[in-house]
Amino acid sequence: MVDTAEDVRLIEGVALPLLRDRDELDRIGPIDFVDVCTPTASHLELVLWGLERGYDVLCEKPVALTRAEAARIAAAARAHGRVVMPCHQYRYNPAWLQVRDWLRAGLIGRWHLAEFAVYRRFADPGSRPDPRPWRGASAASRGGVLLDHGTHLIYQVLDVAGVPATVRSWTGRLLHQQYDVEDTAALVLEYPDRVAVMFLTWAARHRENRIRFVGESGTIEWVGGELRLERDGRVERCDFTRELDKTSYWRWFACLFQDFIAAMDRRDGEPSLQDIANVAGVLELAYEASGSAGQVPTPAPA
Repeated sequence: MVDTAEDVRLIEGVALPLLRDRDELDRIGPIDFVDVCTPTASHLELVLWGLERGYDVLCEKPVALTRAEAARIAAAARAHGRVVMPCHQYRYNPAWLQVRDWLRAGLIGRWHLAEFAVYRRFADPGSRPDPRPWRGASAASRGGVLLDHGTHLIYQVLDVAGVPATVRSWTGRLLHQQYDVEDTAALVLEYPDRVAVMFLTWAARHRENRIRFVGESGTIEWVGGELRLERDGRVERCDFTRELDKTSYWRWFACLFQDFIAAMDRRDGEPSLQDIANVAGVLELAYEASGSAGQVPTPAPA
């Protein structure tokens, strides 16, 4: 573990040395890979550093925020023959895997509307309670809820619908004025025959996640831990309540690491590089759209 902060201590049960400088990794011996778990602002620099040192890299999301950043990472990965994989662990959520299976099987026919909603009271403070956690400070986070949780929703939609034709978005700060990033965002990904709508906020009164897919012959919906498939007047129900608890996330990461190891064994990082580039492209367009959207004021009362 490498961390320059003086108050950082080893995690109980983790049998690793605590280093204060990343260059000290050389004295440990052969390294299989590095796992970048730092705030977003340092991701690009650390990923490139790891690749240049000959390491495979696993990196917290988002790995890149723009298509240009994604291209730099891809060029370095190919030049050094290394694998870079993003921590897109929501892809392995059992509830989401069931949703994908139902969509793939065509159980609701061709779907035309997807809706995602994420409600939180504030940005995740991590291990250090603070009126303005690092996710709420642009210098460390580079963006707010759209970047932080929105990344997960974006790659989930891309997995089932591909790259959208058009991106529309709105971002704003509704409650947490101590943040200098958005605490609320709305995003619309448009396709020729379907649309995906996302709403994310850190300004809610409770914690909740919602997913809904509407198709020609049915609906798939995940609300309050219950996943429902409605078709032909019948409803099938699956309880995924425990997947709402962060103590279940280790299972998702176990699957992520399996795929990472397999990619390293095959020396095949191209799918992950494309994944990083696709997500970065949508994020870049979303922030561009939120900053340049035309506004039409409502008429003044007569």
